Amino acid sequence: MNKFVFSMVVLRLLSGSIEIIAAIVMFRLNQVEKALMVNTGLALVGPIILITTTSIGLIGIADRLSVSKLCWIFIGVSCIFIGIVKK
Repeated sequence: MNKFVFSMVVLRLLSGSIEIIAAIVMFRLNQVEKALMVNTGLALVGPIILITTTSIGLIGIADRLSVSKLCWIFIGVSCIFIGIVKK
């Protein structure tokens, strides 16, 4: 297996495990306020995993992409983050 693919898979498994553990914690706490705090913590994990896995993937295929394609990918990812941040 390619080391870049393996790294991306491991990060996604880690992210999914964190999500499941957070759901169990929220269920066990059984209080809206505390569950909201746990959910807010997840809001930090998601984008970090997204940025990391995307970066690893781009590093893995960078030698096969032209500069213009890399620019389009950067613009697209930037638009996603602008859309997330804007209210």
